[in-house]
Amino acid sequence: MSRVMPESWPLPELNEKTRPFFTSGCIMLQICGQCGQTQHPPEDVCFACQFTEFNFAEHQGTGTIYSFTEIVYPIHPNLKAAVPYLVALVSLTDAPDVRILGNLIDISPDEVRIGLSVEAVWSEVRNEPSKDVYLLPQWRRVSKNTA
Repeated sequence: MSRVMPESWPLPELNEKTRPFFTSGCIMLQICGQCGQTQHPPEDVCFACQFTEFNFAEHQGTGTIYSFTEIVYPIHPNLKAAVPYLVALVSLTDAPDVRILGNLIDISPDEVRIGLSVEAVWSEVRNEPSKDVYLLPQWRRVSKNTA
């Protein structure tokens, strides 16, 4: 599966907080070791209690569209070939207060609506020269066979 963004587009830095999310091939979210708050994006401090120790937990990778937009104007010359494309903010099924932003693929703009059920799919990207492999989440409509 190809990603929407061009191959030359910068990738996020991998560190102890971001590696689980960007390399596991599943929705891995930070969980506070004290209060159990699930949060994304990962941070140094819990949003709820300010504790600083975390675990990561796998989540279903399904949700509903909370908001979306169609990008029609390339804000950078490298994005000229990518427009138009859709970006969705997805509220996760098993962590509804967590919302994850990603490209919406395999759907036309006139079919997208708030509340539409979507699932995460993964685009593998190799970062040169570091050789790190990223599995970037994108979203597509849940197929009728699995809904």
